[in-house]
Amino acid sequence: MQFKVEVKLAWMRWSVVAVFWLVWGVSCLQSGTCQTAASGDLLRRVEDIAKTAHGKVGVAVEVLETKETCLFNGDEHFPMQSVYKLPIGIAVLHQVDSGLLQLQQMVRVETKDMVPKLLHSPVRDAHPGGAELSLSNLLWQMVVESDGTACDVLLRVLGGPSYVTRYLRELGLTDVMVATTEKEIGQDESAQYQNWTSPKELCRLLRLLQEGKGLSHSSRTLLLRCMSETSTGSQRIKGLLPVGTPVAHKTGSSRTVNGLTRATNDAGIIFLPDGRHLTIVVLISDSSADETTRESVIAKIAQAAWKHWAGGSPRER
Repeated sequence: MQFKVEVKLAWMRWSVVAVFWLVWGVSCLQSGTCQTAASGDLLRRVEDIAKTAHGKVGVAVEVLETKETCLFNGDEHFPMQSVYKLPIGIAVLHQVDSGLLQLQQMVRVETKDMVPKLLHSPVRDAHPGGAELSLSNLLWQMVVESDGTACDVLLRVLGGPSYVTRYLRELGLTDVMVATTEKEIGQDESAQYQNWTSPKELCRLLRLLQEGKGLSHSSRTLLLRCMSETSTGSQRIKGLLPVGTPVAHKTGSSRTVNGLTRATNDAGIIFLPDGRHLTIVVLISDSSADETTRESVIAKIAQAAWKHWAGGSPRER
């Protein structure tokens, strides 16, 4: 009798363990973090790198052609900072495609449009008294130079941040919010948290862009060219990739206040040697690490993803 009871208890314990591992396995497959043992190795590498940021880190990586993914805090919300200029650029080009705007049209930049001195703005520095600039020039300044004034002028032309969010909803993107201007962020450090996204959703946006969803071929080509010429963040996604690797990306950075940096971000598309495309988003928020360390976290995660899917050992810069 005692033997039967022990067997029954052992069976019950085994059943509980089996159910636990089954549920765990299903949840991992749903999150896309452990599709294969090799992907698990990449995830563990990402987790180790993320620890050095001394803040919150979110990562989403996807090979577009095979839909292989790696997610780390992929559904968590992070402040975008200037990464939000990417969806703003997409919204501008959508209106160009719709005939509501023209790339050649001139737009008046008033002194009231200028962002505060603490924010980056070559347009403000070059034209302190205001100027008339073409829409295409403002788009280039916003994406390539991450110009805050150009960003706010384009938001004004669009009708405000709410238009961008509405268009994103039309594209089926529900986990990204554009709510404030650059000037508002410059006046209130906490305002940047109102422009948020998840790494996973931002990866979806990059997929839509690469696949040409929502934009004409010419508009998509223009935006990707601007992203390829991005002048900021050379030590982030591109930092440890083989020299000359094509990358189209958009960075986002906040100031460091009282030892805390609220946003150090980079999101883009890496063009792999075999012709495939790797979308990658690394968002770091509320970090106490220095700038070199934060940027190194992004560079090392990008390098790990490149090694995982492209193979070999990329030559470090």
